[in-house]
Amino acid sequence: MPESEQSRPLPAGGSVRPITRWGTPVMHHELAEVTVFDDDLATLVADMVATMHAARGVGLAANQVGVNRKVFVFDCPDDEDNRVTGVVCNPVLTLPSGKDRQLETADEGCLSLPGAFTECARPDQSHVTGVDHTGSPVEFHGTGLLARCLQHETDHLFGTVFGDRVPERARKKLNKQHQEVADGYPDDWPITILVDEDAQE
Repeated sequence: MPESEQSRPLPAGGSVRPITRWGTPVMHHELAEVTVFDDDLATLVADMVATMHAARGVGLAANQVGVNRKVFVFDCPDDEDNRVTGVVCNPVLTLPSGKDRQLETADEGCLSLPGAFTECARPDQSHVTGVDHTGSPVEFHGTGLLARCLQHETDHLFGTVFGDRVPERARKKLNKQHQEVADGYPDDWPITILVDEDAQE
């Protein structure tokens, strides 16, 4: 794997924050570009990493902790089960086109609608470029779950939740599933954890 596409160490020592839910305005509009790479950004990113791990997710965007900045973190395996980690600010997502574009349908979930999953078709490869929280260039190529994660998290930064990409019937199913388990996810989740869930995005 080229150096530019290897895992980048994730910041440690952050504090877990409550995860913002679908329906909150910050989840449904394009976020602001990151222009200042300072201690505040470093703290935000460390807190996002801590929150993602506490919620057992594979990725987390800034608006999922209520912050209007184009940055996401991830800790996700690719299709060869290689663990890939990183921080991406101001991502540019490139997807295959033409004969190289192959869709893969799989269950998808979101930490901002916990406990709910439905099938979502996405390209089976993705490529993201941007900078990390220090302003250094980063580049990641995703396959398997990592391809889906990079697309899912970039979507968040542009105000799209994956429920926007599935048919209305599937959206209703997602909301019903979430409501059935909502009592297990208090408003400050994952600071308070009442359930044990598999990884979501």
